[in-house]
Amino acid sequence: MCKGLAALPHTCLERAKEIKTKLGTLLQKPDSTVDLIIPYPEKPEKPEKPAKAQKPSPEEAWQWRNSLEKLLQNPWGLSSFQNFLRSEFSEENIEFWIACEEYKKIKLVVKMAEQAKKIYEEFIQSDAPKEVNIDHFTKSVTMKNMVEPSVSTFDLAQERIFTLMEKDSLPRFVRSNIYLELVK
Repeated sequence: MCKGLAALPHTCLERAKEIKTKLGTLLQKPDSTVDLIIPYPEKPEKPEKPAKAQKPSPEEAWQWRNSLEKLLQNPWGLSSFQNFLRSEFSEENIEFWIACEEYKKIKLVVKMAEQAKKIYEEFIQSDAPKEVNIDHFTKSVTMKNMVEPSVSTFDLAQERIFTLMEKDSLPRFVRSNIYLELVK
């Protein structure tokens, strides 16, 4: 049994320090810049910096007031919106929407079925860890779609969540400091 960090092999200490640094970065309050989350690499990377989303012009950001679709199509806008929802402890809707978008890109039927089950268990089923607020009819249709998962399995639920974010979350977002800083 280890008696402290000094007893760990050198590589474990380095890995622990890297994880601590990354966690510290993630726990910092967001400022006016938005970093893309990049998974931890298996091998050491070259010293190149990852590409960041380009900050929108105030005019472009202003258009988001009336179009959730435009907001979600812009990497900076999507990340800003996620940060806002996270700050309100209501990020499950955008996480579900993103999961559905990623799901639609899956080509293999077996992989699609696995991912459909994960999405259903995480967001749709009663008492799911990140249960989204959808009506009984939508939940029922989605359950039926789970019998034979396809690209359109979550379409109705995703549409309902999009509408909810458009009518509820977007108006709050455009009144937030995160958004107001972008349109200055």
